[in-house]
Amino acid sequence: MTNGAIARLQQLHRGLRRRTPLGWLQLRRDLGRLAVALMGIAFADILMFMQLGFRSALYDSNTRIHRIITGDIVLMSRQARNLIDLGSFPRRRLYQARGIEGVKGINLVYVNLSRWKRPDSHQETAILVLGIDPSRPPLELPGLDRAMPTLKLSDRVLFDRQSRGPYSAAISQIEGGEAVITEINGHQIRIMGTYGIGASFAADGNVLVSHRTFFRMFPQRSAGAPSLGIITLAEPFRLPSQRDRVIANLRQRLPQDVKILSKDDFIAFEKQYWTDNTAVAFVFTLGTIMGFVVGAIIVYQILATDASDHLPEYATLKAMGFRHRYLLGVIFEESIILAAIGFVPGLGVTLGLYTLTRRATNLPMLMTVSRALMVLLLTVAMCVISGVIAARRLEAADPADLF
Repeated sequence: MTNGAIARLQQLHRGLRRRTPLGWLQLRRDLGRLAVALMGIAFADILMFMQLGFRSALYDSNTRIHRIITGDIVLMSRQARNLIDLGSFPRRRLYQARGIEGVKGINLVYVNLSRWKRPDSHQETAILVLGIDPSRPPLELPGLDRAMPTLKLSDRVLFDRQSRGPYSAAISQIEGGEAVITEINGHQIRIMGTYGIGASFAADGNVLVSHRTFFRMFPQRSAGAPSLGIITLAEPFRLPSQRDRVIANLRQRLPQDVKILSKDDFIAFEKQYWTDNTAVAFVFTLGTIMGFVVGAIIVYQILATDASDHLPEYATLKAMGFRHRYLLGVIFEESIILAAIGFVPGLGVTLGLYTLTRRATNLPMLMTVSRALMVLLLTVAMCVISGVIAARRLEAADPADLF
C-alpha cells in the first residue's frame, strides 16, 4: 500500500474508535464530489416535486367547481365525459327525482365552454360559462349571495378574478363599482362583480350568468336540457349509508339516460377522465419516474467511484476481520446521508418554483406534507438502490491484492 493509503486507513480507524460514521468521513473527504452528488440529488428531487405538483394541480384545478357544489347528488347525461363536455339530459329527470324519499331540493346548471374577449387586451380565449338560478346559487362561495341580484338583469355576469390572464385593470374597475363590457360567443355582456374559483387545464377561467342570459348567449341550447342536475338531501339522508340508499333508489326509478353520482364520485369521475383519456397525467407520471432514474444514475456514479477509490482500504478492513456485511453498511450509510442532505435544497428550491408557477398560471401548486414525505421516501429509495448496485464494486476488494 502507498503511504497515502495507509494514512487514510489510519484516519478511518481513528474515526471508528471515536464512533464517527465511516460513510460520512469518506463523503466529506472529497467535498467537490460531495457537492456534485448533492446537486444531482437536489435536481432529481426538484424534477419529481414539479411533476407531482403539476399532476396534483391537474386534478385539483379541474375539480374546483365540483368541490363547491352545494348538493349531495349529481345527475348528468350518460354520455358525459367531463365538466367541459357534459352534454345534456332531459330536465324532467330532476322532477322525477324530486319524488324519491330523502330528496329535499333540486337545482339546474347549464355549462358551456366558449370563447370570449379579454376585457383588457380583447384577445379571445377559452372561458367556462355556468348558467345558474340567481335565487338559488348552487355553489358555496364567500360573498356570492350578495352578488346574485345583479345576475337577474339580462346580460349581466360575474367574473372569476382568479382566472388566468392579464385581468388586473379590469378587476380593479369591477371592484371599484364600474361595469366592464366585453363579449362572449359574440354576445355583448356586462361584468358586474367578481368571485374566486381559479383557472384549470381546460379553461382560463369561468363566469356565472343567469339561465336567461345563458340562453341569450347560446340560443342553440334548450331550457329542457340542462348540463347538471343537483340534488340536495334532507338532513337524515345525508349520511353516507342513507345517501347511497337514495342513489340506489334513483338508479332504479329513473331511466338509463342519466348518470347518478354522489359528490365524491363526481370528483372521482372528473379525475378519471384526465387520467384515462388524456396524455397529461401520463406525462407528469413519466416525468416523476425519469427524475427518479436520473437521480439514481447520478448517485450510483458517485458511490461507485468512491468505492473504487477506496478499494485498498476496504481490502485492508477485510484483512482485519471486518465482514463484507459491514462494508455494505458503509455504502448504505453514504446513501442515506446523501438522500437526507440532498433533499433539503431540493425542497427549498421547489417551494420557490411552486410560488412562481402559482403566480404565473393561477394553478393550485401547493406543497403538501404527504408530497414532501413521498419525495423524501423516493429519494431514500433512489439512493439505496444506487448503493446496492455500487456495492458490487466491493467484491473486487481482495486482501490478497495488498501483498
